[in-house]
Amino acid sequence: MEIILWLLIGILFFVILLMGIKIYLLQKSAEEIRDGLTDKLASETNTLIDISSRDRHMRSLTADLNGQLAKLRRERHRFQQGNREIAETITNISHDLRTPLTAIYGYLDLLKRTEQSEDAIRYLTIIENRVDALKQMTEELFRYSAASSAIHDTLYEKIILNSFLEEILSAYYVALKSRQISPQVTMPEEKIACFLNRNALSRIFANIISNAIKYSDGDLTVTLSKEGVIAFSNHASELNELAVMRLFDRFYTVETASKSTGLGLSIAKELTEQMGGTIQAKYSEHVLCIEVTIPLSLTKSTRL
Repeated sequence: MEIILWLLIGILFFVILLMGIKIYLLQKSAEEIRDGLTDKLASETNTLIDISSRDRHMRSLTADLNGQLAKLRRERHRFQQGNREIAETITNISHDLRTPLTAIYGYLDLLKRTEQSEDAIRYLTIIENRVDALKQMTEELFRYSAASSAIHDTLYEKIILNSFLEEILSAYYVALKSRQISPQVTMPEEKIACFLNRNALSRIFANIISNAIKYSDGDLTVTLSKEGVIAFSNHASELNELAVMRLFDRFYTVETASKSTGLGLSIAKELTEQMGGTIQAKYSEHVLCIEVTIPLSLTKSTRL
């Protein structure tokens, strides 16, 4: 009887040992799948996830994941190709519009030199204003296509965010003053440094400030934190939560911005994400807040 008991204990121990080995191998396969999936999602590669386990369930799971990765890769390439085609189309359209616009400006200038009635002068003024608006939209389209193209060969440079923000706000002093907006600026005493592309960062802040000038009820608050978060806040009673959710969509405009192409904040988002940062819009109690988070950990040798 005692021999049978020890035999049962031995069999049970052996089964437990086998189960432990099985669980260990499954855990190892799960880690290999996780690491492989993370690597494949972060890089442009056609290689597949491979695991050392021969377990048919884990290999079946790996095969399914590889199939989904291949599908995701195809969709990503299709999306990137579509974006390139859109950027090229926008560039061509904006370029094609410049020639007739230049001719229109020339004829308008000739007409203004001729003798005209008061009605003719008024009509010419309206035409000139519309042409100016069209030219502005054309330039915005061109800037968007340029921003959509990656600028990988551009080196970062050291930027002190405190002084950089002050320079941008100073450049918009006249435009802000025309809307009777006196910005309230809050910054830490210590210098907040980062390594980014100066032109891209200037475009981001400029587009956000232009957006504030369009929609602000007469105020603008700019806050810079030690963590590199820049918040632009202003009362915007003409907006709503639905409109704010779509502010970064390409070509989206609210009804009050009839002269806008809806590309300003889209460009800001494109450039921010190209440099590894994030941008988001919040709307609460009629206050619009656009937050830009700047990566402060980049080194001087980092490239876009």
